[in-house]
Amino acid sequence: MSAGPPNQRSDAPDEPGELLQLPMAPRATDIALGELQIVYAFIYARVGNRADAEDLTQQVALKAIPRLREGSPASAIRGYLFATARSVLGGFWSTRLGLSEAELHEDLALAVPQAPPSEERADTVQRILAELSDNYRRVLELRFLHGYSLKEVAAEMHSTVGAVKVMQLRALRAAAKVKVYP
Repeated sequence: MSAGPPNQRSDAPDEPGELLQLPMAPRATDIALGELQIVYAFIYARVGNRADAEDLTQQVALKAIPRLREGSPASAIRGYLFATARSVLGGFWSTRLGLSEAELHEDLALAVPQAPPSEERADTVQRILAELSDNYRRVLELRFLHGYSLKEVAAEMHSTVGAVKVMQLRALRAAAKVKVYP
């Protein structure tokens, strides 16, 4: 027998060959259910309406919980819940505003106020743009200097939104490779 205070169970095996019983880790579902209050607060802060926040939190639970992997760390479960919450919120606002989720995301990204550029930064941007091909320069100017949406750039360049997305990505990669300083 194991030595220890009376009436206290020891998890150590009494005899050789006996298996050690470890305490069970919380199930992924239990962890997720514990995190839903935080998800609710996150959603409520973005919709400002208790009934909508409750409905959206329920949607998050219904989408996320069946897809959780047992044995995942709590941080991964929390991250998945918040990613699902952002997705559900995107669908909510898309429906509410009558916009596609891509347009909604794009409009939110462009709405960030920016400080006026310094002369040095403006010169650097102009030097980088001068090194790019005409199409790459044009797509970056329209998107970032003039604030056009992807749809507007596509219309201006007589192209599709998908082609403009690809061109923008390639233009940004090309711009990142430009040597700015001698």
